Amino acid sequence: MSVTKALTVRQATMKDVDAMLEIVNEYARQGLMLPRTKLSVCEHLQSFIVAHDGETVVGVAGLHILWEDLAEIRSLAISEKAKGMGVGKHLVLHLVEQCRILGINRVLALTYQKAFFEKCGFWIVAKESLPQKVWKDCINCSKLPMCDEIAMIFETA
Repeated sequence: MSVTKALTVRQATMKDVDAMLEIVNEYARQGLMLPRTKLSVCEHLQSFIVAHDGETVVGVAGLHILWEDLAEIRSLAISEKAKGMGVGKHLVLHLVEQCRILGINRVLALTYQKAFFEKCGFWIVAKESLPQKVWKDCINCSKLPMCDEIAMIFETA
């Protein structure tokens, strides 16, 4: 059975935290995203969703509201065993739908995965067009002077 047939996307719980950290921090070790601490995940647990294959957590993503019209998808990571099976797209579309329900018009992703987010309906924008993100989060990031991530937006309305 493929991962996507048994796949469920649901709100993350405390039982998921260690698996979430393992997946996210593997990407961080590869330089593909910023690392997360257990404290950070626990403090923001209500912002995370997970993909579960019936046995284990195979994907994780967070939604962070930056302003009344802008939210960011954060810490989108898929386990090695579930890569290429549509798990990431399920998570992104779930978060986009959450934004629609909340009345948030734009969803941001800072990413190295341009082609993936284009397939999900995102397009590239200049980081300078996102002052809510730059002044809230980027200003404190170690990558700020040389950030090489691509800013991409999805419009929900």
